[in-house]
Amino acid sequence: MNLILLGPPGAGKGTQAKRLYDRDKLVQLSTGDMLRAEVASGSALGKQAKQVMEAGQLVSDAIVIGIIDKRIDAADCKSGFVLDGFPRTEKQAVALDEMLTRKGKKIDGVVELAVDEDALVERISGRFACAKCGAGYHDKFQRPKKEGVCDVCGSAEFTRRKDDNAETVKARLKAYREQTAPILPYYKKKGLLQRVDGMADPDTVTGQIERVLSKIKR
Repeated sequence: MNLILLGPPGAGKGTQAKRLYDRDKLVQLSTGDMLRAEVASGSALGKQAKQVMEAGQLVSDAIVIGIIDKRIDAADCKSGFVLDGFPRTEKQAVALDEMLTRKGKKIDGVVELAVDEDALVERISGRFACAKCGAGYHDKFQRPKKEGVCDVCGSAEFTRRKDDNAETVKARLKAYREQTAPILPYYKKKGLLQRVDGMADPDTVTGQIERVLSKIKR
């Protein structure tokens, strides 16, 4: 089974992709990770991508499709894959479909993790973590049991990601809304789009996705 996970930054795509692998052995394919791996491999495609990136330019759709084309032939993708971060435009979606058709494959479902933007800004901008062990906390929803002390390792040092602030999160949501959300009608027209509540707790979201997959398998 081949899926696409859609949703803005912070919607929980990474968490759900990992669970899909644990449960169904669907490999998470992140375009950023694949690009870095291809560049590091020194392949012809990787050298081409590196040249473009070092020039400060965006890697072309053709290069990204080429990297995905190569990656899904790997043995670990035999059971299927989950695309995270691609496609972002209708043009990319069409190119992806064309490439998969040539290989006798297709996208079986597109799952959108729908979110409330204001609530998502609060959820992301309130995150912080223990600097020593990485345990995660939140200003409002999950504070340490003892103020200023990590529940797990007892450290008093905490850290926040620089991009986990309200202004940056709003900018990323705006970019998603303007650049990626317009491909939703494309997949809806093809009868592939399914929406789940991305604001629910992770276990509930997983349950919703499992019900979607059950429908697809039938």
